[in-house]
Amino acid sequence: MGQPTSTLDWLHRAPHASGLDRIEAYFAGFAFDPHRHDTYAIGRTLFGVQSYHYRGCMTHSLPGTTMVIHPDECHDGRASSVEGFKYRMIYVEPALVQQILGGRPLPFIHNGLSTDPRLFRASEVLLQSLDCPIDPMQEQDALYDLAQALSEASGVIISRKSFDYVAAERAREFIHSALGRSITLDEIADHCGRDRWALSRDFRLLFGTSPYRYLTMRRLDLVRSLLAQGQSLVDAALTAGFTDQSHMTRQFRSTYGMPPSRWVKMLGR
Repeated sequence: MGQPTSTLDWLHRAPHASGLDRIEAYFAGFAFDPHRHDTYAIGRTLFGVQSYHYRGCMTHSLPGTTMVIHPDECHDGRASSVEGFKYRMIYVEPALVQQILGGRPLPFIHNGLSTDPRLFRASEVLLQSLDCPIDPMQEQDALYDLAQALSEASGVIISRKSFDYVAAERAREFIHSALGRSITLDEIADHCGRDRWALSRDFRLLFGTSPYRYLTMRRLDLVRSLLAQGQSLVDAALTAGFTDQSHMTRQFRSTYGMPPSRWVKMLGR
């Protein structure tokens, strides 16, 4: 595990207009441990060199390229230049991409970095300065363009393999309705009228992660929101449905590559 340079590092988040998470951050050296999240992480390095291990290779992001970390792919992060690195990132739920692509398999950028000019142009609006508010309709247009550009840049070939998008979407909605209690895959499958293993396969294909991981991530979304509002770690953990603070902290670090206390400190709380 690397050592954070906490006196220099910072992170800013844009206000949530429609649930899209937009950040800008600076790291002087070590950034975060290996971790994974269930959203696309799409961004660009503004200055410096941002390096990360991704699918067995070391990738170096420079200004002018577009980073595309696929849902549930493990990656880390660190600066590879003495000046550190500054970057902007958006986190896009696969469900939003699915609403646009209509149930096609998720686009995949193989090395986590793209030089495709279509993708760079399509991400301009969503990766603009956090000081610039994005109109809700402008954001929706930009998301449409981004989903199409992801599909084009990935060279995705539509498979003939059948899957049930309607059942998977019902499962996703059911998970959102049950964040505060314990649920099982059998219960979700019964609600959707689908075999549990077929549902699990379809959910992974269409939303990029397992039903359990999706549930955990939505709870962590709530934790981050509560922490940003000033709640304590223990209160945020219990409110979001975790058994205790240590359980939440383990999941938080596994997902974001840093403990929640460091994340709060970087926000300036």
